[in-house]
Amino acid sequence: MNETLATLPAPVPSSHHYALIMAGGKGERFWPMSTARRPKQLLALAGGAPLICQAISRLEGLVPPERIVVVTNRSLVEPIRKLLPAGSPVGILGEPIGRDTAAAIAAGGAWIRHRDPEATFCVLTADHVIGDVPLFQATLAQSLALAAATPALLTIGIEPTEASSAYGYIALGELYAEAGPLQFYRSGGFREKPDKVTAEKYLAEGNVLWNSGMFTWSLESLLAAYRKSAPHLAERLLAWSAEADDEALLAAMDRDFPALPKISIDYAVMEHADNIIVCRGRFPWDDVGSWPALDAHLPHDEAGNATLGDVVAEDAQANIVLSEGRLTALVGVRDLVVVQTPEVTLVCPKARSQDIKALLAKLRAQPGREGIL
Repeated sequence: MNETLATLPAPVPSSHHYALIMAGGKGERFWPMSTARRPKQLLALAGGAPLICQAISRLEGLVPPERIVVVTNRSLVEPIRKLLPAGSPVGILGEPIGRDTAAAIAAGGAWIRHRDPEATFCVLTADHVIGDVPLFQATLAQSLALAAATPALLTIGIEPTEASSAYGYIALGELYAEAGPLQFYRSGGFREKPDKVTAEKYLAEGNVLWNSGMFTWSLESLLAAYRKSAPHLAERLLAWSAEADDEALLAAMDRDFPALPKISIDYAVMEHADNIIVCRGRFPWDDVGSWPALDAHLPHDEAGNATLGDVVAEDAQANIVLSEGRLTALVGVRDLVVVQTPEVTLVCPKARSQDIKALLAKLRAQPGREGIL
């Protein structure tokens, strides 16, 4: 190893390691299966188990369940609790109103700080599909150890597999440290979601990674970052963590959340920080952002149809079909998304799946549609 590189601390288990899983998204692009009452992260869209359960199980052996907190919408606390094993010690913190990821991380950070002011924790997202769990865990373990030993803010960037305009990017600076398959770099700056031409340029340059939205830091490093660029959140984190118990924390959130600005952790903190270290994530990763993304995760028939549920196809090719509770039959069609639920049937070309959000806007304007949204 180059002697100018930093020496990484040993990635050993620690009682100060925690995990925060953000699970508040609406998953509108997966309507009609994903609704306000049962959003994407509660669905078994890929991998056989609900995505939130997969996110928790991926931490097994790395962070024990009593040191995991899920931050979600208040209305989803009980549905998530019902998906977990009876008596699970995983914490579930319900926000009274959505204020984006900067506030969610402050709330989860308060839950953690109340239990351990010396904690270091990773921030993960409930609706990602991740492969090679041992490599994922090794990446997190090393990131937790490094975050505990330095004042840096760590993020995981994903090796791009295509010139996607759906993700933000992180430019890589100089190599900071490496160990085995793991490489850590100084950040060269965050880049907003590009157009297709710019994304192709990024890919050709070869020194950018997708912004995964996964982070690792110590509580003290996060508080220092909040004090620098979002002092109101530093104040709230400290005040919330001083509450007597979780019930008092929820009451304080009810009081304070409505006045908080709606802002992501990227805008509130990461784009202002000069102490970011990026780990190159080499494990398979997909944020499964829309129906066509499931093509890579569902079983296929001999005609290339990706299916889940009771589906029969005749002379039909390259469709994505999910059928919930009944038979869905296709004849002579291709490149469609077909989703059957007890209340709704959706049919659209794969190429138009992003327009589902526009369809939902139209449905919201129609009286009596609340139950399917």
